[in-house]
Amino acid sequence: MSSVFHKIVCLTCGHEMPPQLDRGICDSCQGEWLEAQYDYTKLPKNWSEQVKTRDTTLWRYEELLPIKSTDNIITMGEGWTPLIKAKRLADELGLKSLYIKDERQSPTSSFKDRQGALSINAMLEQETKEIVLASTGNKAAAYAAYCARAGLRLWIFLTSMVPNEKLRELALYGAEVIKIAGTYDQAKKVAKDFAARRNLHYDPGLKDIPGREGLKTIAFEIAEQLARHAPPENGKWRAPDWYIQAVSGGIGPVAIYNGFKQLKAIGLIDKIPKLGIIQVEGCSPMVKAWQADAEEAEPVVPHTRITVLSTGDPGQGYKMLRKACKETGGTMIAVNDGEAFRSMRRVARVEGYSVEPATAVAFSGLEKLVAEKIISPDDYVVLNCSGHTFPAEKHILEDQYVLDLQLGDNQDEPSKNTNNKVEEGLGAALERLDEQVTTIVVIDDNPQDSRLIRRLLQSYKNYRIFEAHSPLDGIDLVKHRKPDLVVTDLTMPEMDGFDLLKALKEDSDTANIPVIVISAKTLTGTDQKRLGKAESVWQKGNFNTRQLVDHVVKTLGGEDVTQDTVISVTAREVTNELTTAFDSVNRDHIMVIDDNRKDARLVKRILEGTKQYAVHEAYSAKEALDMLKEITPKLIVLDLMLPDIKGGETLVDKIRVEKQYTNVPIVVLTAKDASKEEKAYLLERNVPIWTKATLDRNALVEYIQTTLKKEKGES
Repeated sequence: MSSVFHKIVCLTCGHEMPPQLDRGICDSCQGEWLEAQYDYTKLPKNWSEQVKTRDTTLWRYEELLPIKSTDNIITMGEGWTPLIKAKRLADELGLKSLYIKDERQSPTSSFKDRQGALSINAMLEQETKEIVLASTGNKAAAYAAYCARAGLRLWIFLTSMVPNEKLRELALYGAEVIKIAGTYDQAKKVAKDFAARRNLHYDPGLKDIPGREGLKTIAFEIAEQLARHAPPENGKWRAPDWYIQAVSGGIGPVAIYNGFKQLKAIGLIDKIPKLGIIQVEGCSPMVKAWQADAEEAEPVVPHTRITVLSTGDPGQGYKMLRKACKETGGTMIAVNDGEAFRSMRRVARVEGYSVEPATAVAFSGLEKLVAEKIISPDDYVVLNCSGHTFPAEKHILEDQYVLDLQLGDNQDEPSKNTNNKVEEGLGAALERLDEQVTTIVVIDDNPQDSRLIRRLLQSYKNYRIFEAHSPLDGIDLVKHRKPDLVVTDLTMPEMDGFDLLKALKEDSDTANIPVIVISAKTLTGTDQKRLGKAESVWQKGNFNTRQLVDHVVKTLGGEDVTQDTVISVTAREVTNELTTAFDSVNRDHIMVIDDNRKDARLVKRILEGTKQYAVHEAYSAKEALDMLKEITPKLIVLDLMLPDIKGGETLVDKIRVEKQYTNVPIVVLTAKDASKEEKAYLLERNVPIWTKATLDRNALVEYIQTTLKKEKGES
């Protein structure tokens, strides 16, 4: 059956509107707080019985969700998390009926997956392609996972208090992560302005109808599951006496309260549970306002180690929860960090539940509510247990995937002065951010070249640059990061730059990304035609680095780096280093094949010290033969003793059998005393033998110089 989503109602003026989720404000009063309403008369009379036969996900309640169709939804099996009776903890607290709603079993281990699932599917229906949001952590993980699954680009703004492990996880999903050196409320401000500047969809948090509607399914599940644990006599579903949750902005319990209201309106439950809203003392604006019976919560600057609860300005969230607590007889209390961490250890010890600090706040609040006799021993209590772990991401990603945006000095207390300072620095910060979020992928199998290109560009502009050292890794990185520009070499293993360019241009997701080619390869007319879709082609060692920078900047839509620009010493050093490195491609290439890396590097230093040769090292016969497919050396220095081939003489034959290497000079440099047979074999093939133990370095250099001159026909 399809959704009975009937209309949208403004919570400010009561104005009713058609069920269109893309409207962000009221048509009548321009209010931003809107609510989805459903036509319950269209539900089958046996709806609750039908639900029992459906898949165990939140989509079992599809009639009461604001999605047009569930035929092609993006899902990871979210919802229907366990409701577990916590008997041992209940016994310690003196309760008869304590249940844990284990949201840790969600796809990203957080109840925010419900919010992400509904929001992302709603955005897909609206054909949204790119999303911006601010988060304290768990919501970011949920949205990043669902955006990855849906193929949407996500920009996440977080505070510097969020652990690096979580930042790396977000980057693993492919999200663009921007770290704000400020409060969460400042991060929201920057994110909203960033979205407006780029005309992107900004996730409005608590105001987002689909997000709230996804979270309300926790109430549906609790009522359905609790009726199985303790069936009521009337055959309906069962609401608990108390629902306990730790809050930051409050979207969870706001949505869950609304879910219970809907079930009561349908007639499936007889009461709405009291809400136990728990905050951490270092960030408890709701609790302070509640205790003062204030209608609005005054913003605070968070001072807590429990970062996911660090929303200093709850705004409308407090007003909604205050109203809900007043109606149900609920309350709001605060616990400190130490109490929360003690509860974390207690829950692990007694129930075997390892929970995140935010959930520990809820458990600590429960203990306090029981101790103060606000919760009675006979009450049915359900607690939201959400959590998160960070297993492997830090071993896969480094912090280069995170942008760090400074807003200026932090203030200890919120004030108009603080807001003014943020406003004053916001424009400059966003301009810097525009530059920082400009992403370039450099693909070159020579790490030295790719690193130098990155350093050159970043010496002039604060671009974010990623490197890939193989074409296949490069294509994967481009698809993953969706950069603004690709810089690639042409001569690479596995796939050359021509095929790489073709692959990028034939993929609709990457076809419009400009590609600049920087290569040592001398291009034929055919090559030029194959590169017709490249933005430009540059010859290594044969271009002005400043012109390259200007071209990159202009390609990315910026202004030229003017001649008046003061170039730092670092920039000069990088330019010189890059020029020197690229100049080396015009030198004669020599291959050194030796399984003793120390010896191979010594020969490389000796030869490159002349500034005449570019030396490539191979440490096995297989590696050497593979390398010969990519480069054409003018001379080869070969050890006789290699681990993967019988004797140097066999490798000489394998090299010489290739037509282009038939006449390439080979020099044997070995620590082994060659046998009579080996000497005869090498002499027949005009291969001289040099002994490592008695090596005269100058004589070796002179021999190689003379040999290569003869090959060129020079005197």
